[in-house]
Amino acid sequence: MTATDRIDRYVTHHQTVANGVRLHYVEAGPDDGDLVVFLHGFPEFWGTWRRQLVALADAGYRVVAPDLRGYNRSEKPHGLEAYRLETLTADVEAVIRALRSEDERDARSAHVVAHDWGGMIAWATALSHPHVIDRLVVLNAPHPIKFVHELTLSQAARSWYAAFIQLPWLPERLLAARDYRALEELFRDAPVRPDAFTDEDVRRFKRAAAQPGALESAINYYRAFARGTVREHLPGSIPVIGDRLVESVEAIDVPTLVLWGERDSALALDQLDGLERYVDDLQVERFPDASHWVHADRPDQVNESILDFLE
Repeated sequence: MTATDRIDRYVTHHQTVANGVRLHYVEAGPDDGDLVVFLHGFPEFWGTWRRQLVALADAGYRVVAPDLRGYNRSEKPHGLEAYRLETLTADVEAVIRALRSEDERDARSAHVVAHDWGGMIAWATALSHPHVIDRLVVLNAPHPIKFVHELTLSQAARSWYAAFIQLPWLPERLLAARDYRALEELFRDAPVRPDAFTDEDVRRFKRAAAQPGALESAINYYRAFARGTVREHLPGSIPVIGDRLVESVEAIDVPTLVLWGERDSALALDQLDGLERYVDDLQVERFPDASHWVHADRPDQVNESILDFLE
């Protein structure tokens, strides 16, 4: 049995209805442990956190990792409106509220650990629903308002794929072609560590993406963001790309740790520049020899950093 297989014996599978959508999630750790909710990125599912779920559950935390709406075994609503950022943050708030309704301690919040698109959602949740987050850990995910207001040429060049994804149907076709070859190459080639994702990990990512409607739903996150958040915050806020004129944005007051793999081909290091203007209580830890998937490239160091911060 591989390490990837063993996670199936470690977690239990559940479903909940949050914000009107049925979400699948896994859970591990003691029922009375402090709650930690993990939010995955694109194009993944809950299993990307397998090393972190074990480490934190063993440390006494109650860990929960949902498949975000549209992914893997969660419901896949139709239409771009279902994937707007404010809807996704409402999902997180509802998930935490539902999980906490079972808690006899009458707690109403949780720690949140999030990567990539999960991180974008977590940033936005900390802005719109700060009462549900105790501490926030973000891995290689830009602050969504900073991303738009302070878009640089370096980041724009790295975000070329986001423009391509706006096309109808073609991105889904290309990602699914030849048995999801593009996804397989992404998970094999992008990480720094050759065994960051095992063969079984890759098979599971492909199987999650092959769920009916999953690819379209995942890509709709980008489409809805471009048509919603970007349009709402870009006009009038930056006359030219790279200008750092920032409108007044309320700073996040949730204690926040950012873990950043510096060898990220999708996100420029300048996403960290000036981040303290958007977060009152901020710690940043850089990993020079890690990619966008820092939690897979450097799992032991990432787990240690998360545990130190939460404790």
